[in-house]
Amino acid sequence: MPDHAVSPPLTELAELQALIAAGGPGLQARVAGEVAVGRERLPLWVVTLGNPAPDRPGFGVFGGVHGLERIGAEVALAFLRGLVMRLRWDTTLERLLEDLRIVVMPLVNPGGLRLATRANPQGIDLMRNAPVDGDDRTPWLLGGHRLSPRLPWYRGPEGAPMQPEARALCEVVEAELLPRPFALTVDCHSGFGLHDRLWFPFAHTARPFPHLAELQAFSDILDQSLPQHPYLLEPQSRQYRAHGDLWDHLVLQAAARPRPPVLLPLTLEMGSWLWVKKNPRQLFSRLGLFNPLIGHRQQRVLRRHLAWLDFAARAAASAARWLPQGIERGRCADAALARWYRG
Repeated sequence: MPDHAVSPPLTELAELQALIAAGGPGLQARVAGEVAVGRERLPLWVVTLGNPAPDRPGFGVFGGVHGLERIGAEVALAFLRGLVMRLRWDTTLERLLEDLRIVVMPLVNPGGLRLATRANPQGIDLMRNAPVDGDDRTPWLLGGHRLSPRLPWYRGPEGAPMQPEARALCEVVEAELLPRPFALTVDCHSGFGLHDRLWFPFAHTARPFPHLAELQAFSDILDQSLPQHPYLLEPQSRQYRAHGDLWDHLVLQAAARPRPPVLLPLTLEMGSWLWVKKNPRQLFSRLGLFNPLIGHRQQRVLRRHLAWLDFAARAAASAARWLPQGIERGRCADAALARWYRG
């Protein structure tokens, strides 16, 4: 475990609390739990904005699930900052919030951020912690294991409850988003390859995601609206499979509800190898493997993804206009199967 005394300062938490204060009555904020790091107790903040009526669609942005991937928390905070600073003057945002419920949880794993570890302070990888087992194609170690918290990708003890951070994320989604007929979420991560990817479930199996038609329709409007976007949209299982994925768990929970919603969980996997390619010295820094360490590159990353998050929020608010119905839904489902599951 890294020495708390030499851990980077948790500036993200101070910024989040400042944004909550600046938002005033235009937002609601609550603490969904606390985690201990030594003598320090760190809050799990959840911020909500917009129309709470359960018949309105929802949009969620999450970050900081892996403490080493600070850029994920920074992207989520930048999105929230844009909302807060526009609350006082932006009439278009005001109209958007009449039709949409927005949920932002930028620091899911503040203990991991404090300690500069992928896992939480107990050594558990939150994205391997849900009660979902992968199939026989799940890779050893990388896909999650129960050997020891000293090894990366540790799931936690067999039969133990989910960690407080993982439980808080799931409870927020279940309370704020699953009761709605439609919800889109973006979980911000980094560290996989030279391309920015948008992963969708499943991670534990190659079985097709239940809302493929809706994902294909979303992909269509993304390509039409942002034709130069850099994102590769694909099921996570195409790259590797994993035990305990939180979004797999939430998709299964949504499907078990009496009136299952359309839940589209996307993981923004920012390609951190591109930053290393441009600045090879980052190879010698643990944080450099997952984050842009040069200021102008970090600003470029934030600009790049904030445009996409704004698009995603507007798409969620207007879902009734692009979600496929009838014959069109069948066409979208066939196109998605051919695109992502051929063979």
